[in-house]
Amino acid sequence: MKPLRVLIVEDSVSFQKLLRFIFESCDDIQVVGTALDPYEARDKIKLLNPDLITLDINMPRMDGATFLENLMRLRPMPVVMISSLTERNATMALRVLDIGAVDYIGKPKTNSSTEMAEYADEVIRKVRAAGRVKLSALKQRLAGKAPVKKAPQNTPPTASVSSSSSSSSSKAVKASSVAENARRIIAIGSSTGGTVAVGTVLSNLPTSTAGIVIAQHIPEAFSASFADRLDKTCQLTVEEAKDGQVIRNGYAYIAPGRCHLKVKKDGLYYVCQLEDSPPVNKHRPSVDVLFDSVAAEVGRHALGIILTGMGRDGADGLQRMKAAGAATVAQDEKSSVVWGMPGEAVKLGGVDEILPLNNIADKIIDYTEQQKR
Repeated sequence: MKPLRVLIVEDSVSFQKLLRFIFESCDDIQVVGTALDPYEARDKIKLLNPDLITLDINMPRMDGATFLENLMRLRPMPVVMISSLTERNATMALRVLDIGAVDYIGKPKTNSSTEMAEYADEVIRKVRAAGRVKLSALKQRLAGKAPVKKAPQNTPPTASVSSSSSSSSSKAVKASSVAENARRIIAIGSSTGGTVAVGTVLSNLPTSTAGIVIAQHIPEAFSASFADRLDKTCQLTVEEAKDGQVIRNGYAYIAPGRCHLKVKKDGLYYVCQLEDSPPVNKHRPSVDVLFDSVAAEVGRHALGIILTGMGRDGADGLQRMKAAGAATVAQDEKSSVVWGMPGEAVKLGGVDEILPLNNIADKIIDYTEQQKR
């Protein structure tokens, strides 16, 4: 098997050397070159024809996002962004994932040998996963149009707001259409390619949808921005989950990037429960942790959905949800950027239906309507 040919695009020579050192420890990854800025990268791509590039966001002469947009238009290929994980970078990082980057990795914040070893392992895992991305799935994602915010449904006429109204007024309009706390739960898990996949699903759901809880593998600095971004493009109210928060119909709750998210039955209500316990399957939040809690607390009154992602986090939990009587769905291989997590769930037999990404919102709507009857 030929090694994965990687071009490192990074303006820091010292960090170039670190990445080269990490990749040279692997027989299946070959560094074919480096570039200090996007203009040099453009020439090196033509000359060296790499399979994948790693790309920084903040670079001289042209930022990484602008370069990525041009690259995806002219020569789509797997790209892993490697840049500082800061809240200031969060909006840009989410944009590059929308534009076509497969994954995002932060730069290390420490030189300790233990944490550097863990960092090297993360870089290698994510680059290997990106190297397995099907270009057809990537091109399909790039060809899709950005979701357009629909007119709010089930909103009383008296609750309409003008375009000059504040965002808090918009929140009130959304909330006013939700009559009750959730009696049923929809649990979604995703990883690589998941920020786009989750957005695709949520943007097509009405405010009448049952309460949704989401575990997306995402850095701590990004989860609040991710929730806020989705909230602006969805009829649902989308929030970063808070400990003890009651789960309501018409709302979606994103697990914070530093915590596991669980669902807990509290009297007549389901509530969000956050924990900073150790990572599971190397992830916190972990999809298995979320799904296991839903299996135990919600059982047959739940729908579990596993979307694109590398590895197998969530596969066991989805199987346990099915065993508890929940309905279960996996994104199909063709529409998945990486069919790792959904594929593992299918292998275990924990999936009732395998659906293309664009059909999953319809499944959620049908599920919600069926439960009302």
